[in-house]
Amino acid sequence: MLRPQDTRTRERKSLDGLWSFRVDTEGVGREERWFAAPLAGGVQMAVPASYNDLLADAGVRDHSGEVWYQRTVRIPRGWSGRRIAVHLESATHRATVWVGDTAVVSHEGGYTPFEADVSELVQPGDEVRLTVCVDNRLSFRTIPPGVIEQTAVGPRQRYWHDFFNYAGIHRSVWLSATPVAHLDDVTVVTALDGTAGTVRYTASAVAADGLDARAVLRDADGIEVGRASGTDATIAVDPVHPWAPGDGYLYDLELQLLDHAGEVVDSYHQSVGVRTVEVRGTEFLINGEPFRFTGFGMHEDHPGLGKGHNDALLVQDFALLGWIGANSLRTSHYPYSEDVLDHADRNGIVVIDETAAVGLNMGLGGGIFGGQGYQTFSEDTINDETQRVHAQAIRELVARDKNHPSVVLWSIANEPESDTEEAEHYFRPLFDVVREADPTRPAGFVNVMLAPHGKCRVSRFADVLMLNRYYGWYVHAGDLEAAEQAWDEELRAWAGEGKPIIVTEYGADTLPGMHAVDPQPWSEEYQVAYLDMNHRVFDRVDAVVGEHVWNFADFATTPGAMRVGGNKKGVFTRDRAPKGAAFALRRRWRRDLAAPSAPSRPDQA
Repeated sequence: MLRPQDTRTRERKSLDGLWSFRVDTEGVGREERWFAAPLAGGVQMAVPASYNDLLADAGVRDHSGEVWYQRTVRIPRGWSGRRIAVHLESATHRATVWVGDTAVVSHEGGYTPFEADVSELVQPGDEVRLTVCVDNRLSFRTIPPGVIEQTAVGPRQRYWHDFFNYAGIHRSVWLSATPVAHLDDVTVVTALDGTAGTVRYTASAVAADGLDARAVLRDADGIEVGRASGTDATIAVDPVHPWAPGDGYLYDLELQLLDHAGEVVDSYHQSVGVRTVEVRGTEFLINGEPFRFTGFGMHEDHPGLGKGHNDALLVQDFALLGWIGANSLRTSHYPYSEDVLDHADRNGIVVIDETAAVGLNMGLGGGIFGGQGYQTFSEDTINDETQRVHAQAIRELVARDKNHPSVVLWSIANEPESDTEEAEHYFRPLFDVVREADPTRPAGFVNVMLAPHGKCRVSRFADVLMLNRYYGWYVHAGDLEAAEQAWDEELRAWAGEGKPIIVTEYGADTLPGMHAVDPQPWSEEYQVAYLDMNHRVFDRVDAVVGEHVWNFADFATTPGAMRVGGNKKGVFTRDRAPKGAAFALRRRWRRDLAAPSAPSRPDQA
């Protein structure tokens, strides 16, 4: 499945905007066939956006179950004789789509795209009713997992991930038109050899019998630098301009289907960054050079929008990454909008790409968020069916993001139970899945403190060790001297594994504006001292090749005693104002950069 785009043979029509919206509080919408008529009692709802915070209604914010979106759309009259599809970039966590009275597609998984061919159901020039039913409920058969618990006041959704369960149509919806004979997938693999590079592409097509294939590679100025024939070929480029961290140079690969007269039947453009990724001993290499990750775990989270994608906020967040000196991010804890990866490609920002497998750990989640008493892996909780869904989530992530040069590492889970035999049996096949889907990138998972060195049974399958540790916050809170000693001891033990280590989370909750002469937890001064302690430990261990602070910005969570208005570990507030830690990180991460410094606050100079 290729993303909709406008080319010489393809067109797309955005369906973003205001849709009719209704919450199915009684769960009767399917039975009453709400899709078969204009949505009675609907209110206006923005797409893309989370619906939870937009209507000033606690019943909407905390609803568990199905909601309905609907709009009419006119099919462009110029699309006669074309393959017409409805394409949703995501719907959290599952959705069914109707065109008129006909269900055309259902999809499980809240962060990857899906589409349906509706050519036989629509007529160019006519209007059609489009209905989407979105369900945010989680179970032990979903990724991420959750459970509906029966309480004295009715059913309640329980989940074990530390961010709010925002839901809705979070990304763009498209109508697209392609030729009946069309390209439907492409995989690009690049290599470097001195000043030369190669671009190998493998493409597939539908209804293309008797057609030829061709690929034309152009540089950033639009000048052709190579071409090849067939659906599986290699184009050499010499000299090549590599894609590199901080240098998001992209080539354009145009794939074409041709008839016998040489006329273009279908055309698709794929951006290409020529670069290599390799793990060698304790080094992480990009283009053969050691790379050190500096940056953040981040969330798609903004006031009002929730997880809805917005280009203006994307630009702002990347500008702050540049200001602070970050060169990378992790899509914690789910695949981000593909627009984010496009922007990372263009700006040379390195990405660790993660599935939505978060909360697979009852020992951790149950203790923090309640819902104790569940066993992580069992016939009744996370089991073989969950593993099947998880495997499909991995395949869909790789299928969508495999051609992004910014993506250098797959993360197949965040903080799962990993110290048991059951965990080993669950995860071993999933590493086979990700390597079969993409043998060109390293893979790993994010280890939690409950499975320290010597007890984790899953890290043996990973190419890179990714560790979340909170010495000085959840362990030895307020005692940074003891925290430093304990952290140094564990990190040196992990270094003995002979693999690169990325510390994918370390952080301390901080209330902006809270100060203390003697740094105390929750003060801005303690957050700075906490980060300084961690950095001393990292700098003493050569195997550490990355540091990702948790988190880039404060974010919303489920309410509870553990969180005061959400998670406050951001170095920026939720509305992107810097805390003192932002200036401390900027000094560390930009000290070797040539870019001029912006004026500092007087107290941060």
